Amino acid sequence: MAKKITVYGTPTCPYCQQLKSYLKEKNIDFEDFDVSRDQEKLAQMRDKSGQMGVPVIDIEGEIITGFDREKLNQILGIN
Repeated sequence: MAKKITVYGTPTCPYCQQLKSYLKEKNIDFEDFDVSRDQEKLAQMRDKSGQMGVPVIDIEGEIITGFDREKLNQILGIN
């Protein structure tokens, strides 16, 4: 069963764009929040990660800050 993935980012963040492209390329569904426009999601991201930098990826409670392809692949079981 697919894991629930939430991506917190901004439209101007190049790493956010790379992350989303990578997930789409791997046919992985994710929920995407623009924290530059949604203060509630920004607060949620800050509470989960302890920081303001994007992207922040929440994979069923496991938090990755930045586009860490290796860690992402490990958690999602991508080869």
